[in-house]
Amino acid sequence: MQTVSLSIIIPCFNEEASLLQFYEESIKVLEQLNKPIEFIFVDDGSKDNTLGVLRQLASQNNCVHYISLSRNFGKEAAMFAGLQRASGQFVVVIDADLQDPPSLIPQMLEAVASGEYDCAGTRRVNRIGEPLIRSFFARRFYSLMRKISDIEIVDGVRDFRLMNRTYLEAFLKLQERNRFSKGIFPWLGFRTKWFEYENIKRTTGETKWSFWKLFMYSFEGIIAFSSKPLAIASVLGILLFIAAFLLIVLIIVRKILWGDPVAGWASIICVILFCSGTQLLTTGILGQYLAKIYTEVKQRPTYIIQEES
Repeated sequence: MQTVSLSIIIPCFNEEASLLQFYEESIKVLEQLNKPIEFIFVDDGSKDNTLGVLRQLASQNNCVHYISLSRNFGKEAAMFAGLQRASGQFVVVIDADLQDPPSLIPQMLEAVASGEYDCAGTRRVNRIGEPLIRSFFARRFYSLMRKISDIEIVDGVRDFRLMNRTYLEAFLKLQERNRFSKGIFPWLGFRTKWFEYENIKRTTGETKWSFWKLFMYSFEGIIAFSSKPLAIASVLGILLFIAAFLLIVLIIVRKILWGDPVAGWASIICVILFCSGTQLLTTGILGQYLAKIYTEVKQRPTYIIQEES
């Protein structure tokens, strides 16, 4: 049996329309490498006929394998499931929507196979075609992460990357349930070469990432790789305490010197609402960290497989 040199991991969620095109485009590129390869498609609880297409591909091509999860566990879980089953000396993670160009794989493989690098990552140099508000908040997220985290997450970084076996084994050692791979990869360290490319629009299907999902995903990243929000909440509490103490002293002095009754019910209500909102905000931040701890302590599996080839 020929040893697999390159494993391609493709997480899929409702990608029925793009799978065949993705496979055809990829195989054209990868056949030129003249290396034994395997495709591992991970169906993340799709509602369309993604699983049916994968069954067809697997029956017609010996290099195609698939994993079908019992429900939608999220892209992070799907990636992890595929990476755990990769047997290649080199492993690629790539999306099926062709926004990650398979044509880059030979260059990425050459860089890592040379031994000079352990991983080849990719990043988009622009966000042409994306909604402006989405692009704006994405850039603010990367800027914020660089300031509050000990790791450096490159602006525009994609999950599309190629790694050697050493890098993969290190990644698989991290068994946390709340996964944020864009932070885990740089946390591992190692030598990474970056490849840049222009933003590519989807050829088929629709994006599965709404603004709200992206917002929550970015929040996951902040909590997973920074404790600064807790420090900010603490500092905010101290500042409000000092402000409240000074106001109390001011009111007492005013009463003694001028004997004026304390007026301004509207301002008092505003202060109460402000303080209450701040308390709820800081409690919510603490609650998010506690929720992550709760998830980790339960030690439920990251994913459950329903069917695999």
